[in-house]
Amino acid sequence: MNTHQTQKNGHYTPSEQSSITPKNVNDKFLSPDFYALDSLLTDEQKLVRDSTREFIKKEVSPIIEECADKHIFPNWLLPKFGEMGCFGPSIPTEYGGGGMDYISYGLIMQEVERGDSGMRSMASVQSSLVMYPIYQFGNEAQRNKYLPKLATGEWLGCFGLTEPNHGSNPSGMLTTIKDMGDHYLLNGSKMWITNSPEADIAVVWAKNEEGRIKGVIVEKGMEGFSAPVIKEKWSLRASVTGELVFDNVKIPKENMLPNKDGLGAPLMCLDSARYGISWGALGAAMDCYDTARRYATERIQFGKPIAGFQLTQKKLAEMLTEITKAQLLSWRLGTLMNEGKATTAQISMAKRNNVEIAINIARESRQILGGMGITGEYPIMRHMANLESVLTYEGTHDIHLLILGREITGIPAFE
Repeated sequence: MNTHQTQKNGHYTPSEQSSITPKNVNDKFLSPDFYALDSLLTDEQKLVRDSTREFIKKEVSPIIEECADKHIFPNWLLPKFGEMGCFGPSIPTEYGGGGMDYISYGLIMQEVERGDSGMRSMASVQSSLVMYPIYQFGNEAQRNKYLPKLATGEWLGCFGLTEPNHGSNPSGMLTTIKDMGDHYLLNGSKMWITNSPEADIAVVWAKNEEGRIKGVIVEKGMEGFSAPVIKEKWSLRASVTGELVFDNVKIPKENMLPNKDGLGAPLMCLDSARYGISWGALGAAMDCYDTARRYATERIQFGKPIAGFQLTQKKLAEMLTEITKAQLLSWRLGTLMNEGKATTAQISMAKRNNVEIAINIARESRQILGGMGITGEYPIMRHMANLESVLTYEGTHDIHLLILGREITGIPAFE
């Protein structure tokens, strides 16, 4: 069977898909819930979480180690992610989204990143950085044209803000968009863009002649538009990352996002994405903890399970404590998001804290597993390497610290 002929979006790469042999993995993950947080969730929220968890166990767990090892993005799963409602969970149903609340969205990101940070990055970009700005800043024609296909996974999107010379300082961007009368002319480049080599559309931010930042939708196939892949990554290896290059790209007038401009527009998108990351990193932390807990009860040394030694118990107790604190932080932030009260600084705190505890838990879990912790038989080393990227993107660990510092003192340290 020719896979390309049977798929509308053309994302499938038969040679890569056939090179992956799903393993008969018995994914035994059990979610820690030491403070009975399930009692704070609605039945719908628990159903969303549990169905996503089963989806990850069935579709992602059997292939993810080999995908990471071979540096393959499992794009054949895109329609299945769409069918599960992982794309645009908080976008209204009339545009193909899930119409869910923000806690449900967070729980989806938690379960997806429990499977792999690269998979969560793909879904997070699609939801928070592509569908969100089209819904919030676009017009009806743009919403109806793009959102339904993004929601099903027929189309994949990416978000172009970071540039080679401007990461933490997006206001210094050099990409420009010029009004040519009957169209716009886009020039410049973006760097470290999740999904870009395979994306059908890109939501790109550029400065106009007055220096005002504008959002524009760039479509694959536009002359002068290319998206080279970034190879040889040691992190997020099951996610595809690339550049965006614009060489006198003619953009139709109807592709400009009309309802908001200025730096505040992309920063709103980043708030939404960072919120999802705070839940996602928690999923990775939970997976590492559960793996270490289970291993410690099975690994025998000096005549008894290593779980019976004080230092192992100390590690596990501290991991569970940090996970429980992060769960409470994320749940409360989700409640504030649902009420429309969450601030940028509150989101920064959750993103920064939860990624930090996740990477520390990954490292402690690796120690419990000893040499086995570095093998692909267990997920810990993959999580650890992935979290190094999560620590940096969507605002570095230090930038989030300074965002909090500005909130506390009223003095911006990065301007």
